[in-house]
Amino acid sequence: MARVEKTVFISYRRTNAPWVLAISQYLTHSGYDVFVDYTGVASGDFETVIVENIRAHAHFVVVLTPSALERCGDPNDVFRREIEAALDSKRNIVPLMLEGFDFDTPSIAKQLTGKLALLRKYNAMTVSAEYFESTMEKLRKFLSVALETVVRPASAVAAQAADEAKEAVASAPRVAEDELTAQQWFERGRNAYFKGELEEAILNYDQAVRIKSDFAEAFNNRAVARHGRGDLEGALQDIRLKSDLDMAFYNRGRTRAAKSELEGALADYTEAIRLNPAYAEALSNRGMVRAAKGDLGGALSDFDQSVRLQPKDPINAFNRGKALHQLGDLDGALADYNEAIRLKPDYADAFCNRGIALQTIHDLEGAIRDHDEAIRFNLATLLTSTTGPLHAKPKAISMAP
Repeated sequence: MARVEKTVFISYRRTNAPWVLAISQYLTHSGYDVFVDYTGVASGDFETVIVENIRAHAHFVVVLTPSALERCGDPNDVFRREIEAALDSKRNIVPLMLEGFDFDTPSIAKQLTGKLALLRKYNAMTVSAEYFESTMEKLRKFLSVALETVVRPASAVAAQAADEAKEAVASAPRVAEDELTAQQWFERGRNAYFKGELEEAILNYDQAVRIKSDFAEAFNNRAVARHGRGDLEGALQDIRLKSDLDMAFYNRGRTRAAKSELEGALADYTEAIRLNPAYAEALSNRGMVRAAKGDLGGALSDFDQSVRLQPKDPINAFNRGKALHQLGDLDGALADYNEAIRLKPDYADAFCNRGIALQTIHDLEGAIRDHDEAIRFNLATLLTSTTGPLHAKPKAISMAP
């Protein structure tokens, strides 16, 4: 028999914690039993704590920002797995769209693969800081429908985790409207950055940190934008290091590397990897620094791991090929250059370096063909030596996991 349920699971990215706290506090005050993984559960507890609590709550509210789906191409991404679990268990799914989120944006649409494509079919709501109260009233209406959903009782372990999560949320300070406004400026900054509007991005981040002076993610993203404009000193001044903010160490490592401060860059990439062992970009860039310092064995180890983590990224294959080339393993280098070109058929640098390798083994016809292709793809500097620069991984992810 259909009935009205007042149990809600909220799924979100960590950077949006202020929004989630505000929503959770409002719903709890309105009599809802709300689960929010506010402090984070160990990865091994995902099935027990997260999936069981999704099944134990009738409603599944998913908070969507322009960057929320960025990592959803990874089948092991926790945010993706939560949404899939809600779809599988037929929860009442309510997407909450924050400023700038649009299902039709190309960068968002391409992440909606597999089961995630179903997310478009649910009635979504737009949320803003200015009209937060009225939006929450509307959300309550969305959650007041009679459902046929089967709610499954959680195990003792999952129930205890839910109680601990409620205590963590209850002890958190009440979220002020200006903090939500700072979040909006943050998202505007991200949008501008990925459109290539670096000055606009910086201005938006300026507003975010003016409102919220301890907004580490906004400082770090402003550092990325300043780096992009060539303001390396400004970038270094902006980076805020937090024990759980691996991309802050990554970004500082990139900036230090750009300033040829190799020891500092190496230390920062190493710390980013310690915090996030699966951080492929940090592994790739640490490999570059190690190669620059002459540690080709260490560089190759890092490139091996980055290829394993991101096998479809042509830069990873190219960098490993270049390291193998420098170590004299021409067969391995050629295999990696081949893979880089397969993944990116217009990869001029890979054609150029493969041509050099083919020339070394006296395949002059093959070498000429590759250099012809390099010219065709507008290679800026032809016939670079294998000791030339590796390709940096410029991606600076701004969203905390």
